[in-house]
Amino acid sequence: MPGFFPGRRATARRPALLAARRKWAACARTVSDSPEPPTTIQIRRRAARGPTRPPGVRTRPRAESTMTTEHHKKQPLAAQPADFAGDARASMAAKYEETLHRFKEGAIVPGRVTEVRSNEVVVDIGYKSEGIVPGEEFKDLAAVKVGDTLEVLLEQTENEDGEIVVSKQRAEQQRNWDRVLETCTEGSLISGSIVGRIKGGMLVDVGVDAFLPGSQLDVVPVKNPDDYLNRTLEFKILKINRERRNLVVSRRELLEERRRDSKKKLLSEIQVGQLRKGVVKNLTDFGAFIDLNGMDGLLHVTDMSWGRVNHPSEVLSVGQEVEVMVLDVNLEKERISLGLKQKTRNPWDDIESKFPIGRRVHGKVVNLMPYGAFVEIEEGIEGLVHVSELSWTKRIAKAADVLSVGQEVDAIVLAVNKDEQKISLGIRQTEANPWERVREKYPIGTRITGKVRNFTNYGAFVEIVEGVDGMIHVSDMSWTRKVNHPSEVLKKGEAIEAVVLEVDAENQRISLGLKQAQADPWASIAAKYKVGQRVQGKVSKLASFGAFVEIEEGIDGLVHISQISTERVQKVKDVLQPGQTVEARVIKVDAVERRIGLSIKAAQMADEDFHVDESMLEGLLPGESIVDVAGAFEAAFGVVTPPPEAPEEWRPGEKKEPPPA
Repeated sequence: MPGFFPGRRATARRPALLAARRKWAACARTVSDSPEPPTTIQIRRRAARGPTRPPGVRTRPRAESTMTTEHHKKQPLAAQPADFAGDARASMAAKYEETLHRFKEGAIVPGRVTEVRSNEVVVDIGYKSEGIVPGEEFKDLAAVKVGDTLEVLLEQTENEDGEIVVSKQRAEQQRNWDRVLETCTEGSLISGSIVGRIKGGMLVDVGVDAFLPGSQLDVVPVKNPDDYLNRTLEFKILKINRERRNLVVSRRELLEERRRDSKKKLLSEIQVGQLRKGVVKNLTDFGAFIDLNGMDGLLHVTDMSWGRVNHPSEVLSVGQEVEVMVLDVNLEKERISLGLKQKTRNPWDDIESKFPIGRRVHGKVVNLMPYGAFVEIEEGIEGLVHVSELSWTKRIAKAADVLSVGQEVDAIVLAVNKDEQKISLGIRQTEANPWERVREKYPIGTRITGKVRNFTNYGAFVEIVEGVDGMIHVSDMSWTRKVNHPSEVLKKGEAIEAVVLEVDAENQRISLGLKQAQADPWASIAAKYKVGQRVQGKVSKLASFGAFVEIEEGIDGLVHISQISTERVQKVKDVLQPGQTVEARVIKVDAVERRIGLSIKAAQMADEDFHVDESMLEGLLPGESIVDVAGAFEAAFGVVTPPPEAPEEWRPGEKKEPPPA
């Protein structure tokens, strides 16, 4: 038919062309179903029929045709009926069967590129029409040229548009799958690239798509599987499903198998003292695990540096390659201990000659503890400055109150212990000791004025100058009364005047006296009060054994219960009351023991009848405290106060160190 050829793609009026192709296909089926092959004239007549011509296809008009019927009759036929008889017919039938077999859906057929477009490639596979391969099925569409040959998979011989559907990608997958089935079995190794993430694992391209479970990606849990994308790795085939064409692979089993072999080899070769290269696999608070190519060894944080390492991340990082020394190998437990600092010389070997006692050093504070500060004076060498060695005068509770990490300081070496790898440092020794001038500045007997800073059970601390305190013992607070606690006489923050009693510069102590700054009233008691003298006073305290009468400020005398009345007294409170004014006679004066004995009963006697006998002194036995007011109350009311749990008491003149204020 002029202007139209089966197999060639029409460029105009595509729907009409497709309809014409369907009619041509029906015509071909009619011819193939006839018992005898059609003649050339029959084919021409069928093709020349008006209704079978594809609409829109340009043909030569009859008026313009230069050929007549007679002309046609005179032309010899291209094929004679005899040409389709015998062997020719059998050959044609064989070729037709071969064509039907070769162009079966699902078959892989060769094709030739006839046209390359912007996003697709036209391929001629020798069938009734050409196939179109999408451009995304080619790795490099620009490299495809007309005339190139390639294999495609015939998906459909005719779709709804009358076209064949082919795929280059599916043909390659089919070839690859056949290759996998031929060359691989379960347990064999195969290389592939991880191309994406799917539910439960990763998708691996090994020529065909294979499934890699997430747990089989590595020997350790993987935090970020995306780090493995587009990486070409080796895998072990776990399962092949031929029916579903599924392939499951594992990288973990392959790594574990290789590590077992490497581990066995490593344990047979490794020895203590060897230097081995490895890769930091993991970091913990106590150390780092080093992969020695077959087995992990532990590098403890204390074996990373001769100096202080707070965390392994300060020295190492995951993935870092390091050279370590083998410290210990336990074949039974399969454990290897490693060391990094052992590769260098121990700086403590010559520490005594490098840092002798008394040497001034400069360093940086690297750690703070409540009891002191650690100062790095050389790489790998740290010394401890105790809180007591921070200042001569200030009382420092915590090192953090005066120092900070990273601060640079000067110190003096106080002690060196090479065996225990310890150095004692002092910061206050870099300055003059103010206590060395205290003895000269505050000699014994000097009157000072200070502020009460703190109390203890046995005394009070008074700040003389900033950082220098003196202590007033309770026994040095009053001439006339027994003081059980300093709070009975003093108040915190109160400014007082005291006298220096003792200076101990070596132990940094100053003993002060409060009563020594006042006149002793007992110095004139013996001259002022005579035995038999009448006195008046007020009852200040009552006790079970008598009553205390204040005859002047700060001076109390004791009236024993037997000297209250001429009549028998059962209870003191039945006769006397606190604040009551009474008259009594002095029956005893002891200036040494600071005691005065009184008698109300004797005050009723005439002067000529008064005399002291042993019955009057019956309640005033030697050693009994007449002026112990606190003891009187306890005895009067039967109250026994247990002694408080206090630090060991220190008195002036003793060499024992007082507890801290």
